[in-house]
Amino acid sequence: MHTDRAVPEDLAALRAALHVDDDGESALGWEKVHAFEAAQGVVLPEPYRTFVAEITDGSPSGPPHYGLVGLAELPRDWRDDPSARSLIRPFPLTSSWLWENEPWPDEEIDSLVEQVCNDGSIVLGTDGCGMYWHLIVTGPHRGHVWNISGEGAVPFGAEFGHTTGEAGFAGWVRHWAANKPWFDAAR
Repeated sequence: MHTDRAVPEDLAALRAALHVDDDGESALGWEKVHAFEAAQGVVLPEPYRTFVAEITDGSPSGPPHYGLVGLAELPRDWRDDPSARSLIRPFPLTSSWLWENEPWPDEEIDSLVEQVCNDGSIVLGTDGCGMYWHLIVTGPHRGHVWNISGEGAVPFGAEFGHTTGEAGFAGWVRHWAANKPWFDAAR
């Protein structure tokens, strides 16, 4: 997984998987990507950064099920206050967390869940039913994709044990394009 430079093979796979053939007309362009990064105080991880600048900013065909939202957008069913989001605060997790069964006080869990949902990530889209896919942009898991739902948060990538897919944005899209279930690892 490369997060600091775009690999041509990843970009070609992303373009092919999402059937983007508009010569970059649906892309944001580098000027808008740089302006977004400056306003947020972050540098987006590759290959996502080049993807939105040169290929396309979102895709109705997916992934995930309801499409890939644009860089500065949130899914229509986003449940939280968008102003609570901060890309500069690091994403707080480095391993899966199932919070629905935690014995802690509800206020403590709610505070931590709010951080997980709002800090250090771009929301890529939703599979519905409160299942959101996030690309981590700050913190130790920068460049990884996570599934965050009402019950917990799980990183995507074979090394985490839930899927056979390659970690990172390009691996996540390739897995979807191969029409594989998100959680396809035998346990």
